[in-house]
Amino acid sequence: MQSEPLLTARGLVKRYGRVTALDYADFDLYKGEVLAVIGDNGAGKSSLIKAISGAIHPDDGEIKLDGKPIHFRSPMEARDAGIETVYQNLALSPALSIADNMFLGREIRKPGIMGKWFRMLDRKAMEKRARDKLTELGLMTIQNIGQAVETLSGGQRQGVAVARAAAFGSKVVIMDEPTAALGVKESRRVLELIQDVKKRGLPIVLISHNMPHVFEVADRIHIHRLGKRLCVINPKEYTMSDAVAFMTGAKSPPAELVA
Repeated sequence: MQSEPLLTARGLVKRYGRVTALDYADFDLYKGEVLAVIGDNGAGKSSLIKAISGAIHPDDGEIKLDGKPIHFRSPMEARDAGIETVYQNLALSPALSIADNMFLGREIRKPGIMGKWFRMLDRKAMEKRARDKLTELGLMTIQNIGQAVETLSGGQRQGVAVARAAAFGSKVVIMDEPTAALGVKESRRVLELIQDVKKRGLPIVLISHNMPHVFEVADRIHIHRLGKRLCVINPKEYTMSDAVAFMTGAKSPPAELVA
């Protein structure tokens, strides 16, 4: 474990009228780890992740990446800084090809006049990079990189979304409920993908309600409750029952975890 976190948040506050979504929330992500974020519905998990990924602007508090304060005005700015998010709805365009989806909003243009003035896309380069990335993550059960995403299974679509995040996320990959809509076999593949991405040195933030999955892949578990970080536990030292009890307020975590 690194001595200094790669990504930190301190005292994040976000209010929507009388509702406080984030109540001086803290967050720490270290290099090369899988950090699971769990919490009951309405605990503020989504608001925390949206603040980190630039989707919302905190009313107060500070976020640092590599020790430097960051102020993202949009998810695009977070992406430019190397923070990629795989959303629960995948954010894919079903009618477009696998390669087109991989490079959505980051298309490669042809060199020279054709790219600069006529804005022609370099499809060969895009398809090669997409194929290389899918192969690297063991996803080349997909035969045709030019086929439409709508022809893929749920697990394959999730694979494309993860591959896109791994291809462009140079600092952090955030995964929001990546196995929520998948069957047993496809969920297993996504968990393997998480481990593959981790082996490449990219830290992952995993938001999930699936406790067996969380305890299988997470190095640490951030428990969010009532708009703030309640504690962080080691899955090797605590059980799923402990985690659920802390999360719901049925049991208070030890004082040293809260400190």
